[in-house]
Amino acid sequence: MLVLLAGIFLLHLTSIILLLVATIDNAWWMTKIVSTDVWARWILTNGTWSSNDLPGQYPQEYLQAVQASSILACIFSSLGLFVFVGQLFTLSKGQRFTFSGIFQLLACLCIMIAASIYTDIFHKNESDGWYGHSFILAWISFAFTFISSIIYFVLRKKTAN
Repeated sequence: MLVLLAGIFLLHLTSIILLLVATIDNAWWMTKIVSTDVWARWILTNGTWSSNDLPGQYPQEYLQAVQASSILACIFSSLGLFVFVGQLFTLSKGQRFTFSGIFQLLACLCIMIAASIYTDIFHKNESDGWYGHSFILAWISFAFTFISSIIYFVLRKKTAN
């Protein structure tokens, strides 16, 4: 059981790291000279990257929804890890992993909302770029948070018996 709990802890920690990198790093949309994230646009001029504001063509309501959802996913997943560690020592066996699973499910939904909005609204008419590694990490972290939330709910059922 100790190895299983260590594996779940590592999966949860990996999810948090992926969520933070996806939220902070500047590679949601890339071209040869432009790198865009949910906070700014970076332009390569004379071998130096310079930060610029996002262009006005980005609908502010959707951009703020992507930013807020990404931050909430990081917060919920981090809270879920602290709750997981706390629940190991405080709650009875049948209730142990419920709150951790709920926090991970909320983080999963938040990052899914952020990545879905970004996919649907931004860069629809741009054909000369590609989605960067931060965008891909956001979807990978969606899968990791979903898997860990399912594991928490399954473990809750197994430890109840």
